[in-house]
Amino acid sequence: MNFPEINRITIDPAIMGGKPCIRGMRVTAGMITGLVASGASFPEIIELYPYLEEEDIRAALAHASWRPEAYDPLLQMA
Repeated sequence: MNFPEINRITIDPAIMGGKPCIRGMRVTAGMITGLVASGASFPEIIELYPYLEEEDIRAALAHASWRPEAYDPLLQMA
């Protein structure tokens, strides 16, 4: 599954329990947005995860802003 305009964010039930991840890697979008929220700069994040690109961080932030607007059918079943 890919999100509109955010093709670097993927969901695969076999990776990180289906959490949104960066390009199918074991790095969740939430991990990245958490680092940004705690004050880490893009260069600091890339130093921690050298296989990431700046576009990956931007995609994680875009996903974080888009996600609350998305419809979640699981919530409707509760």
